[in-house]
Amino acid sequence: MKKTISLCICLFFLSACGDKAIVNVYDKNILKTPLPCLKLTVFPKNEMIQKTMEGLYTFDKSCPYHLDITHKSGIACNSTQNVQTKCINGFPSSYLNMEVRKGLSLKYSYYIDLMSDVTEEDVKKGFERLNDDLVLAG
Repeated sequence: MKKTISLCICLFFLSACGDKAIVNVYDKNILKTPLPCLKLTVFPKNEMIQKTMEGLYTFDKSCPYHLDITHKSGIACNSTQNVQTKCINGFPSSYLNMEVRKGLSLKYSYYIDLMSDVTEEDVKKGFERLNDDLVLAG
């Protein structure tokens, strides 16, 4: 019985350290067909994200596939309905969202809540996941 309880506690702590990103694949074909290129859009503009991404991949401004990166920092929730979440788990203060689209059609998305401002490491980790999930040419 003690071993079972110890195992459950260990699994609980290990799961708390995992990647909490949410990945959605809206078009399963995108997982099989290599993407010939990507066009990058960062909104709102952020030089650190732009330069980090340009260091990881060669983007093509004329590509029909768009990698749209949105982010926000300084998120604050003043609602008293979230007091328990803020006290126990902490409340995210920023997010990073990466979406692959062709035209207006959403193909893939990666989203993560962050406890601090978006860092270069967060951007690299997100693109690494995207690159692992999709077949990128180039």
